Amino acid sequence: MTAVLEAHVLGRRYGTRWALRECTVVVPAGRVVGLVGPNGAGKTTLLKLAAGQLAPTTGDLAVLGERPGATPAHLARVGFVAQDTPVYAALTVADHLRLGARLNPRWDAPLARERAARLGLPPARRAGRLSGGQRAQLALTLGLAKRPELLILDEPVAALDPLARREFLEGLGEAAAAHGLSVLLSSHLVSDLERVCDHVIVLAGSRVRLAGDVDRLRASGRGLEDVVLAAMDAGAGR
Repeated sequence: MTAVLEAHVLGRRYGTRWALRECTVVVPAGRVVGLVGPNGAGKTTLLKLAAGQLAPTTGDLAVLGERPGATPAHLARVGFVAQDTPVYAALTVADHLRLGARLNPRWDAPLARERAARLGLPPARRAGRLSGGQRAQLALTLGLAKRPELLILDEPVAALDPLARREFLEGLGEAAAAHGLSVLLSSHLVSDLERVCDHVIVLAGSRVRLAGDVDRLRASGRGLEDVVLAAMDAGAGR
């Protein structure tokens, strides 16, 4: 199995508190992988380590075969969309696309323009005047147009209403299939991940408690949500 991320006894500590500990996991390439767990489980920490925004306290981590953020060329191969769907309120949609083109050497301008037009994102409208769903779609458009090999998304639909969540996840699934993209997506809502993910990793108590293909987990005869919740409960009890 080809992997886009491999962690071995990975840990990150803030002072005396471990946000992530003894994390050993492999994220397969070419898949949409859901990272699920309760608040405080270490999901954001793992994603920031993978994006090169944090350095590990212990253990080893390789993303696309290299240390995360080791070189500018490696940073260009990884896209990251943070939990607050970072866009600049004072900039227009067109401004964001121009900025993306200046900052990203692999930028796909036709993809960005086509996706923004298809989603009804008015080029002259400031991001601060967009709806929450539109801002999330703009952030995803920027992430996709970067043409990464791995796209990391941290709770991108947490603040969206059910319709906007569904539209976002459908668009993500379609884009991943069209471009052969590897995606690592975190959420605490199993129902959302079940719509788009084909592999799931469960974090609880700052450790990996379960990892496997969605079809295999469903084959146990229990629903995916039941399997995931059981793994989280087991982790919370340790």
